[in-house]
Amino acid sequence: MSATGATALEAVLRRDRLIVAASLAVLTMIAWAYILWLARSMNSDGMAMQGMDAASFDVMMMSGFRSWTTTEFAVTMLMWVVMMIGMMTPSAAPMILLYARVGRHGEVQGKPLAATGFFVAGYFLAWTAFACAATIGQWALESTLLLTPLMTSASGIFSGVTLIAVGLFQWTPLKDVCLRQCQAPVMFIHLHGGFRRDPLGSVALGFRHGIYCIGCCWALMGLLFIGGVMNVLWIAAVAIFVLAEKLVARGRWFSRLSGVGLCLAGLWLLGATIL
Repeated sequence: MSATGATALEAVLRRDRLIVAASLAVLTMIAWAYILWLARSMNSDGMAMQGMDAASFDVMMMSGFRSWTTTEFAVTMLMWVVMMIGMMTPSAAPMILLYARVGRHGEVQGKPLAATGFFVAGYFLAWTAFACAATIGQWALESTLLLTPLMTSASGIFSGVTLIAVGLFQWTPLKDVCLRQCQAPVMFIHLHGGFRRDPLGSVALGFRHGIYCIGCCWALMGLLFIGGVMNVLWIAAVAIFVLAEKLVARGRWFSRLSGVGLCLAGLWLLGATIL
């Protein structure tokens, strides 16, 4: 390839990397727009419920769990998938952009990687799997009346125990292993044999890294059941914490300090509920 041709190719590929970054940003904004719209709809329903008297609300809570329809399960799972995209895309962006950068250099050298979309698809598969698990968890909590119709905790004891469990998880070896993989993308690629040139291998690698990311923060997602699955400020707070833990803080002090704080908050809530 001539020098002029190589320069032109590099320019095109550089624009491709910008397109990837812009696409991730747009995808995140669309996800958050959907979350805001859904939260507003939930708030409208909540205001209608607040118009009930206390006795009517108690009767509704005590009337028992109404089985979900297939449509309700699918809508709830879609909600979780979109939340995962909105919350996790920013923290996954450095790895995805690294893939695009390596792919650009590989194209110049005549050794192209599979398209970045295949790598991102692996993340989507991992997030969808977690969304399915979260939907089943929400169904189980609603069936035991631990969640209100507005998808917030109905039990101080449940909230306290959850806070303590999440805090303890911040100190576990599993948290350490997953967080190291998420904080050091280059190390992850080195340990797993580098980026793949075949589409299936690229999807599998993205899925594997997505699983590590979920392993790092799945417990933190449980906090949504306390503050409200559709509480936008609470969702944003958890998303910011996940991003800071992976991209800002280095080492384990941030996670462990937060773990102590969560345990103390859980103990305080349990004491306040029981006493």
